[in-house]
Amino acid sequence: MEVLTTAEMQRADRLTIAAGTPGFALMLSAGQAVAEAAMELAEEGPIIVVAGPGNNGGDGFVAAAELAARGREVSVILSCELDGLKGDAASAAKGWKYPVLPFNPQAIGRPALIIDALFGAGLDRPVKDEPHDMIAAINANGAPVVAVDLPSGINGDSGAVMGVAVRAAETVTFFRRKPGHLLLPGRINCGRVRVADIGIGPAVLAEIQPKTFENVPQSWSQSFPVPRIDGHKYSRGHAIVVSGDVASTGAARLAGRGCLRAGAGLVTVASPRSALAVNAAALTAVMVRPIDTVVEFAELLTDKRLNACVIGPGNGVGDRTRDFVLTALSARRNLVLDADALTSFAGAPHVLFEAIKAAQGVQVVLTPHEGEFPRLFSDISKKHPLRSKLERVRAASERSVATVLLKGADTVVAAPDGRVTIASNAPPWLATAGAGDVLSGMVAAMLGQGTPAFEAASIAVWMHGEAAREAGPGLIAEDLPEKLPAVFRRLYDAFGIAY
Repeated sequence: MEVLTTAEMQRADRLTIAAGTPGFALMLSAGQAVAEAAMELAEEGPIIVVAGPGNNGGDGFVAAAELAARGREVSVILSCELDGLKGDAASAAKGWKYPVLPFNPQAIGRPALIIDALFGAGLDRPVKDEPHDMIAAINANGAPVVAVDLPSGINGDSGAVMGVAVRAAETVTFFRRKPGHLLLPGRINCGRVRVADIGIGPAVLAEIQPKTFENVPQSWSQSFPVPRIDGHKYSRGHAIVVSGDVASTGAARLAGRGCLRAGAGLVTVASPRSALAVNAAALTAVMVRPIDTVVEFAELLTDKRLNACVIGPGNGVGDRTRDFVLTALSARRNLVLDADALTSFAGAPHVLFEAIKAAQGVQVVLTPHEGEFPRLFSDISKKHPLRSKLERVRAASERSVATVLLKGADTVVAAPDGRVTIASNAPPWLATAGAGDVLSGMVAAMLGQGTPAFEAASIAVWMHGEAAREAGPGLIAEDLPEKLPAVFRRLYDAFGIAY
């Protein structure tokens, strides 16, 4: 499902209006959708609408009038003078036949529900002075809040809190979600998000051509790999996972297990001889191959059936890991680089990026977490209140010419061509040791089956989150591969695939 930036949403409004739908008609539909949500959230009791000077406030006035017409006790607090409203917002205010309360936190009282119509998704400056105090009072009130479009104080493009932000129980947005609904911390402040149809047709998307998507099956269903009835294990890919030494073998085994469960036909762990017995004793369907040197690794990769590789989990930081990466790129193997493989290039990231560029057509996925990301992209990582995770990952992917998967509760995947997915299905218990290793293996499984890197990473991220949901609280990384069959069955059912 497409996600629109605030500028793209404004363009969708303009295109719809230019096609003949009055702007006030859109506002009426938006306000009615907010009123409907308010009725569901608070079946009785007084409702307060806190309205701002823009179209967000206009939506609030429409919602107030609709609720009053349904017999609800409603009051409106306005942050400006009535004659200060312009355009459609002024028209909406004319439909409100009751007094407007002064912009004073004490005016909130003890309502059953608050409708936050103060600021919209386009807020790009810190909230100060009276609006700051009003938002603080809304949060302190204790009444549930329905936010119009986005909780006031959240930046629609970055999800950042602009000084202070409303904490909503529910947010009603229009046509499509914005990045701020999915990126943290904005997603937390939104509560439940409902997307209302207000009369903007999907045809505007062909003109806008958005490149940001929510990471849901609808976004990558056409790329999802399904085994053929006439296929065999080699047609599903043979992945190599490079193991660390005897004290650091678990990460590679987790990646290998995740890779096999995610659909790879074969998986081999390339193990140092010192760790061979440990790995062999712990693995069954995943094979083990003794590999100590980069020369042996290069010889292994002469087998063209080995079409995907995971390097990094537990491998150690240094020249050996770096040389393994460069060898895999020279052999033109699809590649997932995680953990130590990323840190090994911290002193010279340009060496990695140039090697990726030289291996034209090779599918490469980098999977850093927030601690590893600055080691390769230090200037892109500089903190700025409006520089969103989405923008940082998109810039990193363009620079590295690789798909970049920046892990977290709001994992973002970006392709060099600017496409981005934002995930929102990871439960909190997924933050556990080894979970990222399993994810690396899952990405490799998708690459080995011929899935392009951007889609491979997006699919793996979504399935990883769903496997964690299947496992539930108490999850450890070893549980994730075992929950993947249930996730596959759900996807097959959703896509109408027989099994």
